[in-house]
Amino acid sequence: MSKDHTDSKQPMEQRGWFTRFLDVVEWLGNLLPHPVTLFALFASGVILLSGLAEWLGWAVEDPRPEGSAGRAEDGTIEAISLLNADGFRMILENLVENFVSFAPLGTVLVALLGVGVAEHSGLIKSGIRGLVLSALSVKPSVHDPANASFFRRTGAVILDPKNLVTVAIIFAGIISNTASELGYVVLVPLGAVVFYSVGRHPLAGLAAAFASVSGGYSANLFLGTIDPLLAGLTEEAARLIDPGYEVHAAVNWYFMIVSTFVITAVATFVTLRIVEPKLGKYDPSIAMEDLSEYDDAMDPLTPLEKKGLFWAFMSVLFFIGMILLLTIPEWGWLREPETGEIIVSGSPLLNGIVALIFIGFIIPGYVYGKVAGTIKSDRDVIDGMAKSMSTLGLYIVIVFFAAQFVAFFGWTNLGQIFAVNGAQFLEALGMTGPFIFLAFILVSGSVNLMLGSASAQWAVTAPIFVPMLMLIGYSPEVIQTAYRIGDSVTNIITPMMTYFGLILAFANRYDKNLGIGTVISMMLPYSIFFMISWMILFMVWVFGFGFEVGPGAPTYYGD
Repeated sequence: MSKDHTDSKQPMEQRGWFTRFLDVVEWLGNLLPHPVTLFALFASGVILLSGLAEWLGWAVEDPRPEGSAGRAEDGTIEAISLLNADGFRMILENLVENFVSFAPLGTVLVALLGVGVAEHSGLIKSGIRGLVLSALSVKPSVHDPANASFFRRTGAVILDPKNLVTVAIIFAGIISNTASELGYVVLVPLGAVVFYSVGRHPLAGLAAAFASVSGGYSANLFLGTIDPLLAGLTEEAARLIDPGYEVHAAVNWYFMIVSTFVITAVATFVTLRIVEPKLGKYDPSIAMEDLSEYDDAMDPLTPLEKKGLFWAFMSVLFFIGMILLLTIPEWGWLREPETGEIIVSGSPLLNGIVALIFIGFIIPGYVYGKVAGTIKSDRDVIDGMAKSMSTLGLYIVIVFFAAQFVAFFGWTNLGQIFAVNGAQFLEALGMTGPFIFLAFILVSGSVNLMLGSASAQWAVTAPIFVPMLMLIGYSPEVIQTAYRIGDSVTNIITPMMTYFGLILAFANRYDKNLGIGTVISMMLPYSIFFMISWMILFMVWVFGFGFEVGPGAPTYYGD
């Protein structure tokens, strides 16, 4: 059966002020050069700015305690110029190292080797068809025209079968944060494929998945790899005031759980009511590659495909069982060797998550292929891996220049200087009531535009924010919660986010002429609505109802 890419774009006379604003953002953004050129210009600009910053003597007091990793001996963070002989030598000697050590590069390449096998065997394609057909078989919950009219008047979203696909992608994106990079590498491109398969704009599916994976980074039903890392930094900062203070990894868990459902609802609303109507009808002729392989996405699964999916699912259960066997017992090989902990920085389970993703796709992909007859020899497995690598040409080029920009920015200390100045600005406001957290969230989100790593940003700003807000009576657990909101909501609109280049590469598959402005205009509504809804939830949850943000996490310091 063929797909019907219906034209849902709003007529010009029906386009509201917000949609017109996004059109302007897209137009301005697309005036920018190609992302590769843009990152090259950013890197060059950092070099020039660093020279000016050192000449002007930009410096701030390092808020980190003595003995902390990376703290200068004199306790001062100074701008370092790359516009001199030392800077030239540093750039020349580290150009290759910057590229090969760029964290997302290895993650993406290794993970996609496994994904390539699953895709080449037909597992992902058949799985998508099964998902789509299952969702479309659900009967709409609203039949009464009067009720439908009410929903339209109030702007609510009717969760009909088509929209259930959207909810499923967004919810899965949020949960994927438990497995670290899984969402970026797997779910973002999968969201685009699913939307295309049901006749919807693939970039809307990509945007929904990206928003939930990255913008919803601090919402989850489970603890993830980032939780123990942030808790450790918060604890270190809290001990500047209270040397015996302890912060465990689950201190934000309650708030994360309720945030999962709020962010799912908000992201679904934004996708269906703002992003998808604005994108309108998709024209497959603008795609960079042939999309015809997904044209039969609505055809029923064959008996052989169903059998392959069943045994692939059984292999996944076996793989999960092996991981549990190596994790749950006290002797588990995936526990931290010294302490025996599981969810802790440095544990084999967390450090090996990318390898587990790699294996976790190869096994079911191979099993499906053997059962369905799409894999007959080892050459088919190798061909699947090679094909997945062949699609990453643009991403690798983007990464080369993005890696230089990120490295240069780190060397110059400009990000840390901006972060400390932002924190001091918040302190200068002199606010002490709960509404100080609204300013704190905004500052955190602004700083995140320049320091894309959640842990790197918190390592610099936690020693300022945590003691400052503790001294006016708030607990480190609540402070960390507010920080995570600000850090999450602007991930999706900043090139400093380490996976931004990968998102651009995925988007270019469906629009070879796509500019960075299109991506920003797609993601900006999510960022705005996430910020507003999460702020409201935080204020109501913490100060309205007085609920704890996590187990044993008081709102006020000293309680």
